Amino acid sequence: MTIFERLESEVRGYCRSWPAVFDTARGAEMYDEHGRRYLDFFAGAGVLNYGHNHPVLQRAAADYLLGDRVVHSLDMMTVAKRRFLQRLDELVLRPRGLDYKVQFPGPTGTNAVEAALKLARKVTGRPHIASFTNAFHGMTLGSLACTGDEGKRAGAGVALPNTVRLPFCGAVGDSVDTVDYFESMLRNGGSGVETPAAVIVETIQAEGGVNVASLDWLRRLRVLTRDHGILLIVDDIQVGCGRTGPFFSFEHADIDPDIVCLSKSLSGLGLPLALVLFRRELDVWSPGEHNGTFRGHNPAFVTATAALETFWTDAALSADVARKGRIARERLLSIAQSYPARCGDVRGRGLIQGMQCAPGVAGRTAKAAFERGLVIETAGPEGDVLKLLPPLTIPDAQLTEGLDIIEDSLRSALARPIRRPAARTTDALVGDAA
Repeated sequence: MTIFERLESEVRGYCRSWPAVFDTARGAEMYDEHGRRYLDFFAGAGVLNYGHNHPVLQRAAADYLLGDRVVHSLDMMTVAKRRFLQRLDELVLRPRGLDYKVQFPGPTGTNAVEAALKLARKVTGRPHIASFTNAFHGMTLGSLACTGDEGKRAGAGVALPNTVRLPFCGAVGDSVDTVDYFESMLRNGGSGVETPAAVIVETIQAEGGVNVASLDWLRRLRVLTRDHGILLIVDDIQVGCGRTGPFFSFEHADIDPDIVCLSKSLSGLGLPLALVLFRRELDVWSPGEHNGTFRGHNPAFVTATAALETFWTDAALSADVARKGRIARERLLSIAQSYPARCGDVRGRGLIQGMQCAPGVAGRTAKAAFERGLVIETAGPEGDVLKLLPPLTIPDAQLTEGLDIIEDSLRSALARPIRRPAARTTDALVGDAA
């Protein structure tokens, strides 16, 4: 029995699917303790958009730490925070015409979501939040109440109230317009649906199965929420920071959310950092009304600033993500067309792409890929979507290498009988369909 098995909780998940002890990493490559190389098409579940240990970000963190600079500061003013706020305003907010205030909650995505929900309720005086089928917003109770996955929700052990569940774009077929459905419920005094404080939405449901909201659907959702005095919260935690091309995923739809949640790749290097952006007039907080001990993580401010200055002074990264996304999508379409009985829809935007598979196929493919040196996960409530989430900076040769491994792994998986996976009770991990 290893030290991990003896001491670490049974709640551990990804390590069961990828049974290697990793030691070093750079870019899109990881190495285990024996020196075996793995290509990374997981990128820390979207934390490592710029790859592992990008040298510019790594040096910024090292220089800061070795200079006896302030590491922990709660919400005190520091030079590192000031520089980050200045560059965020100059490089991200003002060029997009976004007049947002910035709140630093605790350092994780679910902290950002909890703060956003709390603020929406405080602003409107209404208790309910509307969220969507197959959504994932975090594992703390407020965020979990807005999450769709029954296995994750069951872990709460308590009721998860004050939410209204709506069908996501396309969730009940192309013939049903789910925005129109929502509006009809709001206008119908007998529907039992009260006007919520906010609607929280992912433009692409990453954990939910790479479900992509159409741009028209997002625009009409923005109009509906504005017309009914409902705040629109975009959870851009996994698909923001360039994952779909532009810095914010909602830029494709040219909408202006009332509140935006960011985390994951915000720090650039993998250090915990989260923030909530919201319209200036929504800043009704009293001092200290919402706080957190680690909301002043200065090394993360430093690497986040370095990431903005390295990747967001022009549109080069956005264009490159769009180009690589086309490469990945076209290859996945070709693979899916080769196995029409076992592979279906290919969907995504930029460098988040998913391929729907028959029951058991995605998990078996991901397991075979790991054996061939590729780290890739599955998504969706049944784990039936193979999800590509490589670093945005991955070289073309490594992107092609990974896609070659996927095709070979799928061929291997289909050569063996596929058993339908058992009922899911944990995360959509790569081996749970094996």
